[in-house]
Amino acid sequence: MYKQIYLKKGKEESLRRFHPWVFSGAIHHADEGIGEGETVRVITGEGKFIAVGHYQIGAIAVRVLSFSDCAIDAGFWRSQFRAALQMRIAIGVAGSPENNTYRLVHGEGDFLPGLVVDVYGKTAVMQAHSVGMHLCREEAVQALVEVMEQRIENVYYKSETTLPFKAELGQENGFIYGGGSDNTAVENGLKFRVDWLKGQKTGFFVDQRENRALLERYAKGRHVLNMFCYTGGFSFYALRGGAQLVHSVDSSAKAIELTRQNVELNFPGDKRHEAFCEDAFKYLEQAGGRYDLIILDPPAFAKHRAALHNALKGYTRLNMKAFEKIKPGGIVFTFSCSQVVTKDHFRNAVFTAAAMAGRKVRILHQLHQPADHPVNIYHPEGEYLKGLVLYVE
Repeated sequence: MYKQIYLKKGKEESLRRFHPWVFSGAIHHADEGIGEGETVRVITGEGKFIAVGHYQIGAIAVRVLSFSDCAIDAGFWRSQFRAALQMRIAIGVAGSPENNTYRLVHGEGDFLPGLVVDVYGKTAVMQAHSVGMHLCREEAVQALVEVMEQRIENVYYKSETTLPFKAELGQENGFIYGGGSDNTAVENGLKFRVDWLKGQKTGFFVDQRENRALLERYAKGRHVLNMFCYTGGFSFYALRGGAQLVHSVDSSAKAIELTRQNVELNFPGDKRHEAFCEDAFKYLEQAGGRYDLIILDPPAFAKHRAALHNALKGYTRLNMKAFEKIKPGGIVFTFSCSQVVTKDHFRNAVFTAAAMAGRKVRILHQLHQPADHPVNIYHPEGEYLKGLVLYVE
């Protein structure tokens, strides 16, 4: 029997609406000796069961795994992974030889808060964002391998930088199942190398797949600038779309090297592409008016609410500079992946940038995360990626 956490009276309302978090301020008391990451039952102020989940130290005290009074065992993991896989098959992202890259588990969006699993060919990269998921990793991996069957041969565990450092888990990245060395994956027929060990997130930004495909449609004949290029995803889509030239820029030398490798994988010896290891703002300042398609996909400017004001100033400054430099008739793809920046926040920042630059700007598309990064309807906070495609006169 799991230990129990008891809520204050009336504090269960969000759980009755199936929101998957219990905040520390809602707790009246708890059984003694509950350790961080332990599975607990949540009891209402009236003494009734309402949820089971992982306990953690912090503002979010419990991440709910189920609103049924069930055991979090091998059967639970198999059921959750099976449901996640069936959804990816239904939407057509799993099982295609043209695309063996997709997100299999997206935290709260797949009713597994604190867990992310991305699939790259025969390797699944698992990432825990909570101590509870870390402690369950062996059981979860066993269930994952059973459900995926021949679809995967390796599981790489990559949680060194995502777990709370105060938990002192001593976590190191590494293969937890299998150990294949092939790190080449395919997305919409294009190849790329995944850096499991030192790459950001799980090694690649899977969430931009559909937006990269959209960019390909606009690239023909254009001079493309891919800012914050990371591994060059937008760059090699632009090349396939028929761009006249593509320049990739990132402040990380490692990212630039990966970009060059990925372009070479798909377009060996193609002289249309050059990569530059430079600061984005400095590069834009000196860019002149040579580009008519600019991609702005920066890392999260705000990871918590306290940084929101400065983040919005950063988005405004960055977009203003792009508007100032782009040729008339140019197109800007601009994004924010900061969860605390809402769609309205982001649009207002871009609107301000356009006004400050004095350019006529029209919205062509409003972009978001793809279907394999689903938003739990009871957890709207899961909608994190937002983007705009803009035509600049």
